[in-house]
Amino acid sequence: MKLLTPVPLQRAKNPIDYNSQLVVLGSCFAEHIGDKLNYFKFQTSVNPFGILFHPTAIETLILKATQNQIYAENDVFFFNELWHCFDVHSDLSTISKEKLLQKLNNRLLDTHENIKKATHVCITLGTAWVYRNVKTNRIVSNCHKLPQTEFSKEVLKVDQIVQSLTSILDAIQIINPSVQFIFTISPVRHLKDGFVENQRSKAHLIAAVQEIGNASRFVPFVSYFQSYEIMMDELRDYRFYGTDMVHPTALAVDYIWEKFRSTWISENCYPVMEQITSIHRDLNHRAFNPQSRQHQDFLKTIGQKISYLKEQYPFISFDAKD
Repeated sequence: MKLLTPVPLQRAKNPIDYNSQLVVLGSCFAEHIGDKLNYFKFQTSVNPFGILFHPTAIETLILKATQNQIYAENDVFFFNELWHCFDVHSDLSTISKEKLLQKLNNRLLDTHENIKKATHVCITLGTAWVYRNVKTNRIVSNCHKLPQTEFSKEVLKVDQIVQSLTSILDAIQIINPSVQFIFTISPVRHLKDGFVENQRSKAHLIAAVQEIGNASRFVPFVSYFQSYEIMMDELRDYRFYGTDMVHPTALAVDYIWEKFRSTWISENCYPVMEQITSIHRDLNHRAFNPQSRQHQDFLKTIGQKISYLKEQYPFISFDAKD
């Protein structure tokens, strides 16, 4: 008896291992995948400019980073007691204009270097709906809660998305010709745009990625992971959505991650991932008596496990924030 319709997946020809360098960009689902990669200590940079929902937002920042552009005073604005930039998420907003500009430009430099040495760039597209600033006629990444009258809303056509994605790939390949691109469509439903509008948006994104993937000059470098399709077809049940009925639950994210792991993570990494899971579990253990000899021996064993891993992979670290 079949209780679901499994999405057929094939193992990647250029899988991720512990020597890989990853850049993960895009919607909030990109952060879910990025968090998993960071948990297992892969060398990963995740959304340095915050969550980016649509292709044009990603294109703007990729072009700035790869072309060594910088942000200046006229690129930021003051609203609601904070300095903001239309190109980035409000998580980067700050009370100081100078600090915001410094943060933006430092992250552009870091992103340039990360892209330059990346083996894989993972891009998750969330929506084709965008907001255009009426005054500047520019599409923004984030409206920062400015009055709605300052923006017009539109959906990107398939050819516009193709143009944007082509621009992203071309800009990255100029400084890193051999990088592998992994595209995926976020399973998060943008129902605030409307039910039909959300479906149209996802369809435009899927069609554009397929067109890019079929372009002869990109074929060896572009792959597609079916996170949206897995959510829609394998997890076709509201128990896999949060209370907002829009975002996948932690269980759904774990399920899609397992599919990603089986497709994109080299099998040689699995024993190391198990060791890392064991160390995380040990570090989260609460001692009844932290001063006891038994607990001190326990901590020593953890230290030995970490030292052994670091001998193989010096970049792996288990600090307080982990």
